[in-house]
Amino acid sequence: MEDLKREYALGYIMLREAIEGLTEEEIRYKPAPDKWSIHQILIHVTDSEISATSRLKKVLAEDKPMLISFDQEAWANNLNYDLLDREQHLLLFKLLRSSMQPILEHLTSEQSLREGIYVDQARFTFKQLLEFRVEHVCNHLDQIERVKKAFQEDQTF
Repeated sequence: MEDLKREYALGYIMLREAIEGLTEEEIRYKPAPDKWSIHQILIHVTDSEISATSRLKKVLAEDKPMLISFDQEAWANNLNYDLLDREQHLLLFKLLRSSMQPILEHLTSEQSLREGIYVDQARFTFKQLLEFRVEHVCNHLDQIERVKKAFQEDQTF
């Protein structure tokens, strides 16, 4: 569990490192009309973190709470991600992660096994939900690398 907590704490730094030195053109580049730019990915990661932080806290604070996901495509399409301030969202991501640190520092093994239940009756422990948060950032870091590569390839033609 300690490794998981450390990985969770590094999420913001890893996102920052992934975009270090990129131009605005690179950050706004979309590899295809139906694919997200790096800017949109970063906004999405933060929106997801808002929702997930609430779920993590519910699982620790309430007895077998109902958990609700959000429609990421609807959020991206209807909230005008291109117009949102990326720096504000990155700061919000950083604050959300750091706000969880005192909770994680005092987390007991019993708390890590507390469960939340999704509408479809799928049950997840706090530890599993925390693992999903780490995986989510890692998956989007991979996506950012693919977009960076697509931009570079597009520039050579």
